[in-house]
Amino acid sequence: MSILVRKAVKSDMPAVLSLIRELAVYEKEPDAVHISIKTLEEEGLGEHPLFTCFVAEVAGKVIGIALTYFVFSTWRGRTLHLEDLIVTEKMRGTGAGIALYKRVMQFGKEQEVAQVKWIVLDWNTPAIDFYERTGAIIDKDWYIASMNSEKLESFLNEKN
Repeated sequence: MSILVRKAVKSDMPAVLSLIRELAVYEKEPDAVHISIKTLEEEGLGEHPLFTCFVAEVAGKVIGIALTYFVFSTWRGRTLHLEDLIVTEKMRGTGAGIALYKRVMQFGKEQEVAQVKWIVLDWNTPAIDFYERTGAIIDKDWYIASMNSEKLESFLNEKN
């Protein structure tokens, strides 16, 4: 089986969104996805794209994605963040995941980043094992904090 990894184009965005939804189900958050194909197209392929997406395809069918964007670390400098690496369930174990992962790491090197970072759920032992086998460091000392739009609105409307 030949796996092609390339940058995503507009016609890939329905498959990208489908894989994002598949990941949400896997991560036990089936109702968490609130983006659209239009959002992916506008934010990833517009004049000033906010992210870069790579797709893995077999026989012309998208079977996986890796979505990345740049952030700045006050300790290390320019950083590539790997938001999601997803391979459709029936294609896991085919080499698509490592092909996407290698492409992300190569992209980071091409862009001369100081580091590539990502988040993995503590219960996702297959992913943790995969990352550790590649030499990645899994840091268990940090908590992730976030504020969704509803919480943000509530906070900003409080009288402090």
